[in-house]
Amino acid sequence: MTTISAALVKELREATGVGMMDCKKALSETNGDFEAAVKWLREKGLAAASKKADRDTNQGSIFTAVSGSGAAIVEFNCETDFVGSNDQFGEFGAALAQAILANAAVKSVGDLEQLQVGGQGFKEWLSGAVLKLGENLTVKKFEKWGPQGAVGEYVHSNGKIGVIVGFSGAVDAGLARDIAMQIAASSPSCVDRKSANADEVLKETDIIRNQLRNEGKPEAILDKIVEGKLSRFYQDICLLEQSFIKDQDKKVQDLLPSGVTVNQFVRYALG
Repeated sequence: MTTISAALVKELREATGVGMMDCKKALSETNGDFEAAVKWLREKGLAAASKKADRDTNQGSIFTAVSGSGAAIVEFNCETDFVGSNDQFGEFGAALAQAILANAAVKSVGDLEQLQVGGQGFKEWLSGAVLKLGENLTVKKFEKWGPQGAVGEYVHSNGKIGVIVGFSGAVDAGLARDIAMQIAASSPSCVDRKSANADEVLKETDIIRNQLRNEGKPEAILDKIVEGKLSRFYQDICLLEQSFIKDQDKKVQDLLPSGVTVNQFVRYALG
């Protein structure tokens, strides 16, 4: 039996873009003949995956995963909305999000080579998914957290917007989902005034002040008017000050159990 060197397997992988295990099998089946192995891979439909790697991936879906009180959110991309709404694509995306959440060592897209998905290395798993779906697939970004007091998740029905939200203490699962849905719908930029972006607030303050001056408002009353308008600005950008989408008479803050607040949230919109 012909001995297949690791260097030859690597060379075949680089030439075809196919996973290491499939390259090793191809070389074994062809007694180490490189060109015959390439032909074998093409006949099996495996080498075609590499040809898709340069195609643009502007479609796809957002996927979330929750385990205990940890959470992850992933943007998984494909070429067309047709594949992005495919059930099999959804299964791949869900498995990917769960795998990312479960692997503490994987902290950025650059770490994905360390990931195991469904018992396969990430590159091999991704190549298999590309072949099954017939399109290039990429992971644009992801974020995940360790344990929170509680977590909520929400993905819009079309998969284009997704949210994870972490709380400082116990929160009913239904409420956690409602607040994640609030974030998806209202797109706050911060949790509260303390976490608001100082540059964003300063820019808005300057705009309001200049508008008032242009309207001829006296300098003596500008500060009071600016304060009132800034309060409304905070109600737009601060999650806890927003009116609840299911009951406009309540603020999000009013819904939380005593002593519990929102630690953090991530909102992804496809693109």
